[in-house]
Amino acid sequence: MQKLLGGQIGLEDFIFAHVRGETKEVEVTKTEDALGLTITDNGAGYAFIKRIKEGSTIDQLKTVCVGDHIEAINDQSIVGCRHYEVAKMLKEQPRGIPFTLRLVGPKKAFDMIGMRTRAPKSTEGKMVNGRETLRLRSKGAATVQEVNDIDERAMKKVDDLLESYMGIRDLELATTIVEAGKDKKNPDDFAEALDSVLGDFAFPDVFLFDVWGAIGDIKNGQM
Repeated sequence: MQKLLGGQIGLEDFIFAHVRGETKEVEVTKTEDALGLTITDNGAGYAFIKRIKEGSTIDQLKTVCVGDHIEAINDQSIVGCRHYEVAKMLKEQPRGIPFTLRLVGPKKAFDMIGMRTRAPKSTEGKMVNGRETLRLRSKGAATVQEVNDIDERAMKKVDDLLESYMGIRDLELATTIVEAGKDKKNPDDFAEALDSVLGDFAFPDVFLFDVWGAIGDIKNGQM
């Protein structure tokens, strides 16, 4: 519901009413750092596969489908974990060593729904012409904030970087990162500010530098 109210569901996104279907175990061996998954969750401790990158490691495993609930990694239950925690666990799996995913597919209502569905290029997170967004916070009341064009483009770019590095899309998280970078003079100050509000994420240095560079390029009109 928070994603609905926060405007984070795009017109091209899928909304799954997940009725438990077939449980399947898949052995995966990483051949590159990224598996090619984008993960989301329902806010109640269930992580789902939102997108599969064409040509990726996971794309080669045709039993893995968009909409599958990720129930366990190497028999360790991840029920109760947020999508970014699951993405971090998958990213930490070493290359060349097989690991097991336990997945639960959604029960399909119609035979014409295929096993593998990909959304076209997403436009999720696009702000409406009012240039205002409802911010829902874990502490405190929701607020309506004005969003200028620079902030909007920075949020979208950071959201893209989150997907690239962590396999998640989370516009609220991207907005928090952009806000942490406002008025900062150098990447060290930015990293310190980000650590104060999102230290549990332990973002890699290369991600921080890419975010800092992207925000700077947008502010300077280079993107």
